[in-house]
Amino acid sequence: MTSLYNINYLQHLCQKYGLIPSKKYGQNFLVNEEPIAAMLEAGEIKKDDVVVEVGPGFGVLTLALSEQAKKVMAFEIEKKLESYWTEQISRHQNIEIVWGNILYQNVNLEKYKVIANVPYQITSNIIRKFLEAENKPEFMILMVQKEVAQRICASPGDMSVLAVSVQCYAEPKIVMNVPKSYFWPVPAVDSAVIKIKNIKSDKISEEFFKIVKAGFANRRKMLIKNLESIVGKDNKAKLKIIFNGLGINEKVRAQELSIEQWQGLVRQMESMR
Repeated sequence: MTSLYNINYLQHLCQKYGLIPSKKYGQNFLVNEEPIAAMLEAGEIKKDDVVVEVGPGFGVLTLALSEQAKKVMAFEIEKKLESYWTEQISRHQNIEIVWGNILYQNVNLEKYKVIANVPYQITSNIIRKFLEAENKPEFMILMVQKEVAQRICASPGDMSVLAVSVQCYAEPKIVMNVPKSYFWPVPAVDSAVIKIKNIKSDKISEEFFKIVKAGFANRRKMLIKNLESIVGKDNKAKLKIIFNGLGINEKVRAQELSIEQWQGLVRQMESMR
């Protein structure tokens, strides 16, 4: 297990399986054990748990998960690793590799956790997939870009469409920061492990996200001005009444609102239409 953290051994495996670490697939391999230990601890894995992983690579996280969980279902897009995983599964039979892009695959599980070092270029799409799924995970432990982690976990004053989109469903928090030196090849940015828990079972309406996106259309403008594109200038007076009724300052900008204020605002705006 320890050898998977060894750069020389990783280079050997890449050569053996004809793999050149791809920026497209976010193939940067961990060479430090600390983030894996943090993810396992945050995952609170029990013997009867089923864990979904995305992008297992050579399995430094996958194999660690398999030692604690009942089953690990890992989604991998890199077909060059088929023979590698055939060999690994012969020794770790509670691992299942699903070949293909996670975004186009169904996760037909009733109860599961998501624990993964996700490909950074599809982070928001992966999070949205699981938050909007009919069968949502118990929680998610994800390694993402540090900047993205900070945006997801932002507080009023620094909110964004991404922060609102995640926080309207669940409670995210940063578990640990991960310096880029913990990877090979060394990426351009630092990372962070986040935990997304207390995921709501209901589905948020498309109208909610439409209004939120309109609110953030121009971050420098006042929110009420941005929302005119939704309600029309003729209804600006009604918007002001809604703002006042919710105790929201008319000069507020989108990034300053809390999740609760967004939810109240959208409910009131939907009643206008």
